[in-house]
Amino acid sequence: MDITDVLNLAEALIFMKTGKHLDHLQKAVLQGTFEGKTYTEIAAETYQSEGHVRNTGSELWKVLSAELKEEINKSNFRAVIEKVEFKNFSADNVGHVTVNNLNFCRESKLATTGNQQPEKKTPKQHLNLGDAPEITAFYGRKEELATLQNWILEKNSRLIAILGLRGIGKTTLALQLLEQIKPEFDYIIYRSLRFSPTPETTLSNLLEIFSPSDIPNNIETQICQLLEYLRQYRCLIVLDDVQMLFTAQKLAGHYKIGGENYQRFFKLMAEVSHNSCLILIGSEKPREIANYEKENKYCRSLVLSGLGIEAEEILRQQNLSDESSWESLIEIYQGNPHWLKLTATLIHELCGGRVADFLQFEMPIISDSLAELLDDALERLTEAEKSTIYHISQAAEPVSLGQIFQEIQMSSTDLFNVMHSLKRRFLVEDIPQDKINFFTVNPVFKAYGKKDG
Repeated sequence: MDITDVLNLAEALIFMKTGKHLDHLQKAVLQGTFEGKTYTEIAAETYQSEGHVRNTGSELWKVLSAELKEEINKSNFRAVIEKVEFKNFSADNVGHVTVNNLNFCRESKLATTGNQQPEKKTPKQHLNLGDAPEITAFYGRKEELATLQNWILEKNSRLIAILGLRGIGKTTLALQLLEQIKPEFDYIIYRSLRFSPTPETTLSNLLEIFSPSDIPNNIETQICQLLEYLRQYRCLIVLDDVQMLFTAQKLAGHYKIGGENYQRFFKLMAEVSHNSCLILIGSEKPREIANYEKENKYCRSLVLSGLGIEAEEILRQQNLSDESSWESLIEIYQGNPHWLKLTATLIHELCGGRVADFLQFEMPIISDSLAELLDDALERLTEAEKSTIYHISQAAEPVSLGQIFQEIQMSSTDLFNVMHSLKRRFLVEDIPQDKINFFTVNPVFKAYGKKDG
C-alpha cells in the first residue's frame, strides 16, 4: 500500500464517520507519520505549532481506531494500515466503503418529517492562526488599532503593511486587531514567512484552507484561484516576517531568487477588486508598497514607533522599582517593548530591580540578548549601509546628506540608494530643519554601532 492508498483509505473512513474530507494538516500528519517523520518535522513543514499537530494526530488515531476496530497510534499506524485490504472509493458520491470485508456506512442525520422545516445553516467562521504566538499582554496602541480598524472596515483597504523595528510590537498589534474585528470576517488566517517559503508554497497553503483538493501548480492560476475565494468570502489574512523574503546583504526589499512572484501577488491584492484584506508584517518595507500606497487608495502602511507612558505597564509587570526613573528608561530604550523586557531582566539580575541604580551607568547598556537582536538586523545590511550607519553614528548631531557625502567615498546615486534602504529598514530617522533633511541613527543602534565600529 502506497501513500495514495493510505490517504484514500483515511479519507473514506473519516468521511464515513464525520461527513468531512481530510484537510491539509490531517493529510500532512498521515503522510508524515507513514514516512516516519516526527511531529516536530511535520509542524515545521506545515507552519503549524507542534501542539496543534499532536492534537490533530490524536484525533485521527481515535477515529481510525474506532472505525477499524483496532488500537492505532503514531507508533503503529503504518504497520496496521499496511495490513488493511481496501476497495477504492469516492467519498463524494458513494455512501459506503469496504475494508477487510467489513462495510462501513456514512453516518446519516435524522430525516426531517413533512412538518419539519430544514435547518437553516449560519455561515461558519474559520479561524486558522497556524503558529501565531499567544498574546500574553497588550499595551496601549489604541490609536493604531483605531486606524487599522478604520482602514479595513470603513475604507475597505485590500493591502496593509504594519512595519517597524523588531520587538516594537507589530505581531502583537496585528493579533489584537484580529481579535477585535474577527466577527466581520468569514476566514481569519495567520501565517509566518520566517522560513522563507516560495510563493507557490504559501499560495498552496492558503488555498488548502478553502479547498484541500485540486490545488493548481501554476503560480498565475494559484493567484487567480485565491482571489476568487477572496471575492466569494470576506477574509483577513496576515503574513508575518515578510523581511525573510528579502536577500540579506542587499539593499532592503530585494526578493530572494524564486520569490519575485510575491511581488506580483501583493500587487494584484491591491489592484483587483475583492472583499478581503491582506496584512503584511515586517521590519523591512517592501519597495513596491511605497509605490502602491501613492497610486492606490486600497493600499496603506503603518510604521510603529515606540510606546510612550503605556510602556510603564511593562516595567510594572516586570516588578521594577524606582517608578520616578521609569520615564528615563523608556526614553533610552525607545519605548520598544521587547528591548525594555530584556533590559528589565538585566536590571533584576544585577541591580535588584532598582532602575535608579541601573541608570547611574553610561547609557544605553546593551545586554547580550539585546545585542543578538541588533546583530540580526545589522547582519542584513550591505557593506555600504554598515559604513554609512557607522559614520552617522560618530556624529554628535544629526547630519545632512551633503555632510554624509563628504565623509564617505560613494557616488551620489549609491548614497541615495543606501539612505533609502536604511530608511526602509527603520534604522535612520530624518529630521527636517530649515528646509534641509538631517539624519540620525536610532540611539540604541547608534551606541551599539560605535562599540562595533
